[in-house]
Amino acid sequence: MSRDEIRKSDIHQDKTEGEELFLNETGEEKEGPEGSGTAYDAEDEIVYNAEDDEIAYDGDDEIAYDGDDESAYDEDGEPAYDPETDESEEETAEDRAGAYREQPGRKMKNRRRRNRRKGGKRTIPRKPLIIAGSIAGALLVIYLGVSAFFISHFYINTSINGKDFSGATAAEVEEYLRSQVDGYELTLVEKDGVTDVIKGSDISLQYKENSDIQDALEAQNPLLWITSLFSKTNTDVTIDVEYDQGELTQKIQEIQAVTQEQTDPVSAYPKFDGESFVVEPEVYGTAVDVDALTSKIKEYITEFRTSLDMMEEECYKMPQYTSESPEVQEACDVMNQYCKASVTYTMTENVVVDKALISTWLTYDENMQVSLNQDAVREWMRQFGSTYDTVGATRTITTPTGKTAQVSGGTYGWSIDEETETQNLIASIQNGEVVTREPAYAQTAASHSAQDWGTTYLEVDLSTQHMWYIVDGSIALETDVVTGLPADNRQTPEGVYDILYTERNATLKGEINPSTGKPIYETPVSYWMPFTWQGHGFHDANWQSSFGGSRYQTAGSHGCVNMPVDQAGALFNMLSAGTPVVIHY
Repeated sequence: MSRDEIRKSDIHQDKTEGEELFLNETGEEKEGPEGSGTAYDAEDEIVYNAEDDEIAYDGDDEIAYDGDDESAYDEDGEPAYDPETDESEEETAEDRAGAYREQPGRKMKNRRRRNRRKGGKRTIPRKPLIIAGSIAGALLVIYLGVSAFFISHFYINTSINGKDFSGATAAEVEEYLRSQVDGYELTLVEKDGVTDVIKGSDISLQYKENSDIQDALEAQNPLLWITSLFSKTNTDVTIDVEYDQGELTQKIQEIQAVTQEQTDPVSAYPKFDGESFVVEPEVYGTAVDVDALTSKIKEYITEFRTSLDMMEEECYKMPQYTSESPEVQEACDVMNQYCKASVTYTMTENVVVDKALISTWLTYDENMQVSLNQDAVREWMRQFGSTYDTVGATRTITTPTGKTAQVSGGTYGWSIDEETETQNLIASIQNGEVVTREPAYAQTAASHSAQDWGTTYLEVDLSTQHMWYIVDGSIALETDVVTGLPADNRQTPEGVYDILYTERNATLKGEINPSTGKPIYETPVSYWMPFTWQGHGFHDANWQSSFGGSRYQTAGSHGCVNMPVDQAGALFNMLSAGTPVVIHY
């Protein structure tokens, strides 16, 4: 058989079946001699192109022979005839025409390659499209069938009130819930493992239907059932039950946790451990929160749950703050910031206000808001002042004669300005300052030693009626004197004072006589050196005939220290305001 005969051997030309095989290139019927154009088989695949002398196919649309002398293949996909090597040339053309079986992938590859080379027309086989369409249609039918199932059934991975109801109907869910009533018991697990039981029969428990379950089912979109395969659905529905409220209240009152002694919890709080504030853990008490317990019991009964852990569900009165509460740690941080402060006061010995003391002044309210107790700081400052203030305090003095005397009272000495220093200390603590300083004083003295008047002062011994002016520890002047008459409130006051000012040629005036409206005395002096604002001071007294001894008992002054004129003048010239004055017996 010739090549042309081979090419045409498998061409379907049976017109008796009503199939037009000879069509033009656009697929329309062709009139004219056979082979003058493109021929198609019954499935509209190219059979033979006479113009390009290209490809011939057999009845199953398999390649039989390529007009470009490309290889033909057998049923195993191996070359059966190769014009270039002329292998298997003993085979007849008929054999070669029949040796066409090719692997589908290789067949299509060869066809695509030849179409590209020749510029021939590509066609898409109809059979694979039909198969793919059939498969897609079958899958759609299956999907819609499953969707129809989920019209009346819950999705896969659906839980209702914590119970798995995957694929269940609303009626099945209802039946399950109804069955839970019979023999229902709720076990209460109390603190320390003690348990109590409330039985459904104790409270006349009955199931009551409602529409929530059916509503939950109808809320599903059946067409989206496939999404349930990849996620879980948790649905909460209201389950109505009926029970005797009075019986339930009675059972709750009989619970051991309710009948035992009730102790309140203690919240976690900031505690000073000697170095810093740390969180002191909470302490759980035994007091039951009956309202919370009742609410939880009703919730558990509604959901037919069988065990209620009272501690886990916080049915006890719970501490407001626990060791995990950020508010407590924040309070500790604020307090520790305060405790960074340290204020050292330089007194006769150093007095230190540090974290050990500051920690006692820090408080917090119910919201863990920290504050510094200013009243506590003020009270400490008052005690600090009473310890180190020397005004009016009793001191010991040794006279130039070796006599030791106690002296108290007066206006001279150290006096801390307690309110000012309280505010200073509060500011230092709030700012976390570390500082060494003296406190703010309302009044100062010469020294912080036991004899705070220092080494330069005036001393008067009322017992011996003698005085000394000591300068830098040495006697600069001394003389006998006459002090106040020890009667009619005219005695010279003992204590420690200081010279207020000095004045020449002053007139001393006594109190006003009510009967005359005039001072009881008006006495001019040459040298006036007062030490109280009530009129006590040193001055010359030329009217005194003598000084010292016991003269003060009969001719004593109105409280002043009378001096000989010359000694008063000498003292006036040496003295300055602020010089301490020590008067004692």
